[in-house]
Amino acid sequence: MTTRPTGRSPRRRSVRLAIVAFAAVTALTLSGCVSMFLPGNTAHTSTPVKETVATDLQPFYDQVLTWTSCSSGKQCATAKVPLDWNNPSAGDVKLALIRQQAKGTKQGSLLVNPGGPGGSGYDFVKDSVDYATDASLQNAFDVVGFDPRGVGHSTAVTCYDAKQMDDYLYGITPGVRGSDSWIAANATTSRDFGAACKQNTGALLEHVDTVSAARDLDVLRAVLGDKKLNYLGYSYGTYLGAVYADLFPGKTGRLVLDGALDPAATNFDVTKVQAQGFESALRAYLTDCLSQKGCPFSGTVDEGMSTISDLLASVEQSPIRNSDGRELGANTLVTAIIYPLYDATAWSYLSDLFTTVMKGDASYAFTLADGYNNRQSDGTYGDNSTEAFMAINCLDYTYDDNPATMRQQAADLAKAAPVIGPYMAYGDIGCGNWPYKTTYKRGPIAAEGSAPILVVGTTNDPATPYVWAKNLAGELQNGHLLTYKGEGHTAYNKSNSCVNNTVDDYLLKGTLPADGKTC
Repeated sequence: MTTRPTGRSPRRRSVRLAIVAFAAVTALTLSGCVSMFLPGNTAHTSTPVKETVATDLQPFYDQVLTWTSCSSGKQCATAKVPLDWNNPSAGDVKLALIRQQAKGTKQGSLLVNPGGPGGSGYDFVKDSVDYATDASLQNAFDVVGFDPRGVGHSTAVTCYDAKQMDDYLYGITPGVRGSDSWIAANATTSRDFGAACKQNTGALLEHVDTVSAARDLDVLRAVLGDKKLNYLGYSYGTYLGAVYADLFPGKTGRLVLDGALDPAATNFDVTKVQAQGFESALRAYLTDCLSQKGCPFSGTVDEGMSTISDLLASVEQSPIRNSDGRELGANTLVTAIIYPLYDATAWSYLSDLFTTVMKGDASYAFTLADGYNNRQSDGTYGDNSTEAFMAINCLDYTYDDNPATMRQQAADLAKAAPVIGPYMAYGDIGCGNWPYKTTYKRGPIAAEGSAPILVVGTTNDPATPYVWAKNLAGELQNGHLLTYKGEGHTAYNKSNSCVNNTVDDYLLKGTLPADGKTC
């Protein structure tokens, strides 16, 4: 996320589903509602794979899924997994699933995760299955979308109502950025948010970490009737897939991880590398813009970057009031800038954004920021992605909200990415004041003994920079890297036939690309 600097920087809020929204940018909304089950449809069941697991886990692995027609020929079901994997008798969590059955001869199930954390795989398949997978994969696999624990249609993290979310996401923090009073104000905001999440979510809030979600994924594999997991994960979904492979290497089938995170990177390493990624993408936009008529900038790319920096400083000092009363500060403007940087085909929206803001009009900036946050035109929110993003990340990384440490990191970010970096600093405040502290230690993931894992990296991906794909492929004992030389976040099923054919060959036939292959 890019709004209040309270632990919600955009570094892992790189949901591939967000890109789909550009097809309807004037509305900037994706359906977040589960379609009502159609009456009179025949239910179908899935036969789970027979596996021997611990006695207290056997009921979860042995459950039979009941599928009911729900949306445009798709089928929906609900699975149960343990609330606490260390104490399976302590209760359960419900996971929402949707599938499009194979259109040809079925090879198995293909589970898909769009990223986040907090992205809805259910909505991804329900609304955008053709964006998630191509025709070849749909012919051979049951394409299955699911919402991980804490997300969307599954048992979900719940924190604030819409009005409270507006203040949390768009409110202006008083004081000078990085000052003691400014840090204290953000810490109060973060503590209040965390307390509301704890009160409204209950026991689940302590158990939405990715390791638990990966264990859930193994239950889904089994109850879908698959001996091995076939999986396509984008962005954060690559981390979920890598953790699964590390926990269950013998149960990996064909895994594709597109737009990879580096599991060994610290929280600050991730922030710094992604700040540089968005800075690079912004320069690429300016290079393209300056070659076209109607560009709101003139001169060189460096001069354009300086203008954007001055614009951010201006709204930081004097926010622009929108017609609905919200004020456009620097954090929200950065959110609006970052949203179109996920995909080069959306760069024209950046030109519209800068043109309007330079004229003192905040409306278009809020349209983009609202699209990123899935805020609807009526002021409600289409999903719980903000809450889930925070809750999951706070358990997946360690944080240091010591003011001296954060100020040094802020200086490092400003040096590494002078325009974007300053507004990605101080992110540790959010999770530093979270009600639960993580005990998880991040490090390289080797997944020793796994099947081959295909990692896809885009050379100028702003959200999950290419270096992370290289690192992950190198850390995995059986990792294989496919490089896409291009712009934008993730590479598969866009416009590059080389990438698409390579991924399809692996998922359909198990054929790996030659070492060092570049598309």
